[in-house]
Amino acid sequence: MNKQTLAKLLNSNAGLGATILRIPVGIILSVHGAQKLFAWFGGFGLEGTGQWMASIGLTPGYLMALLAGSAEFFGGIALIIGLLTRPAALVSAFTMIVAIVTVHLSSGFLLTNNGYEYALALLAATAALTIQGAGAFSIDNVLGRKLK
Repeated sequence: MNKQTLAKLLNSNAGLGATILRIPVGIILSVHGAQKLFAWFGGFGLEGTGQWMASIGLTPGYLMALLAGSAEFFGGIALIIGLLTRPAALVSAFTMIVAIVTVHLSSGFLLTNNGYEYALALLAATAALTIQGAGAFSIDNVLGRKLK
């Protein structure tokens, strides 16, 4: 990847709005990932999450739990600090699409029925961050300015 392409990936003119969106979404995603990876916050860890994923047809379950948990946890951390925001948000958006299609869609829209409304909100937020970047206060912008 050349310097100019990397600068385009990192730079963002999104301002404060993207920062305000990025941090809470990053916190939410990292906590959900920590549940899957480390059994923190009442989660089931890789073993339990992997067994559940296999039971709904996402096999191999352990690998799927590792991928989903890593996307959420490490992607969430990246969003919080604003580092490689676009790639982190894109991977997180893809993870939400998988969650909607494989887990929540058949339950309808409402979260109270295990529906897809919450995952859809996270999909919308991560898709927006993929397009607009990290915003004014981010490591991406600091690095991007140095590359210009």
